[in-house]
Amino acid sequence: MGGFPQSVLFCCDHNAVRSPMAEGLMKRFYGHRAYVQSAGVKGELEIDGFAVAVCREIGVELERHRTRSFDEMQQWGDDLGGFDLVVALSPASQRRALDLTRWVHLEVEYWPILDPTGLGEGRQAKLASYRQARDQIRDRMIARFGQPTEQ
Repeated sequence: MGGFPQSVLFCCDHNAVRSPMAEGLMKRFYGHRAYVQSAGVKGELEIDGFAVAVCREIGVELERHRTRSFDEMQQWGDDLGGFDLVVALSPASQRRALDLTRWVHLEVEYWPILDPTGLGEGRQAKLASYRQARDQIRDRMIARFGQPTEQ
């Protein structure tokens, strides 16, 4: 475990639920202490409405998030080698991150965060699943980076 990173990339399968939540939480909790981005193994989905809703509950805005894949990220000039830390929130994104960083010395951490998509029947049950994922991310983040400096 290193100290507080200068730059962090959060990644998951589609950059539509877990990694944007993590990106939003990190920016909310720690402000500009680190450059924070997120990406997915694939980038074909839009930001998930339930993820937007449960983050809004805690003052994190995700409406303007544009999903992107690792490939798109590299096309736009955001090189993985430019990040101090990659945090993978799903097994597929961990494999992709490890594959992409094979030739770059880069710390890749895996946080096993619940995938809330497809869980729960009805809106309230779905929201509960998304809150659980959000809170898992929050708890891991505070354990890893310390108490939030911004509120």
